[in-house]
Amino acid sequence: MYPELLHLGPFTISSYGFMLVVAFVTAYIMISRDGKRLDWPPELAQDIVFWAAIGGILGSKVYYLIENIGRGSGENLAGLWDIIAGIFTFSTQRISEGIQNFGAGLVFFGGLMGGMLAVTLLLRRKKIGWFATADVLAPYLILGYAIGRCGCFLVGDDYGIPTHLPWGISFENGLPPTTYHMFQANFPWVDLSGFEPGLLAVHPTQLYEFIVGTAIFAFLYRHRSKAGFTGQVFSLYLILAGIERFFIEFIRTNEHYLLGLTGSQVIAIIIIGIGGCLLYWLPRRSTADTS
Repeated sequence: MYPELLHLGPFTISSYGFMLVVAFVTAYIMISRDGKRLDWPPELAQDIVFWAAIGGILGSKVYYLIENIGRGSGENLAGLWDIIAGIFTFSTQRISEGIQNFGAGLVFFGGLMGGMLAVTLLLRRKKIGWFATADVLAPYLILGYAIGRCGCFLVGDDYGIPTHLPWGISFENGLPPTTYHMFQANFPWVDLSGFEPGLLAVHPTQLYEFIVGTAIFAFLYRHRSKAGFTGQVFSLYLILAGIERFFIEFIRTNEHYLLGLTGSQVIAIIIIGIGGCLLYWLPRRSTADTS
């Protein structure tokens, strides 16, 4: 486990932050290559990645505040307002100030929705077709997610429930550490039957998601040339990403509070349903590429 990769004087490069940069840089390189093939404006790939990053940060933090209602400070809310205002006015300075004033917390589904909203505003501003662009971006959304999960693994965050399986991993210095007493204090709903006090091995769900996410990326990337209609690749992305998240939640530490499901599972069901509806509706609409 390597929470910090490098120290440069007063600056520290965290492994999670580094992997996020790798994810966005990888997406930018591949989107730029696709943009040249599709004859996009030269700056479009850069704009898409930039606003997807900003919208994703905003959305993930909004979702985090909703999940932790009552724990957000006035400073968090002020930072949230600065980010929102910055997105709608395309002010990078105000966005930067808002991020600095905002508290911690990054949640994938919130990031997905926030990133989609920001990119949608960008595409409408430039009058570019939404579904055609979404088909190009869909494989890179899940690839970026998979790379980000490597960052979670390196810092020892977002792991699963305790396990006796031989590939279980303990995070002695995780966020938080995977100790028996930590689970008792922070995740009392997790069943600790059959486990002894001390350091526990847990499901490395970050690696599971990296493997599955990479497989989904490979499938979507290869399927692009075989798509039968505009929006098909994006629809498949919603379905596959939703299925992946729905099942991984059964071995994560999130609380099951709605019909025995976690909040992420409920959203995953909604996303799967949206993807299914798009697969049914898009081939039947009269206009092939409208936003």
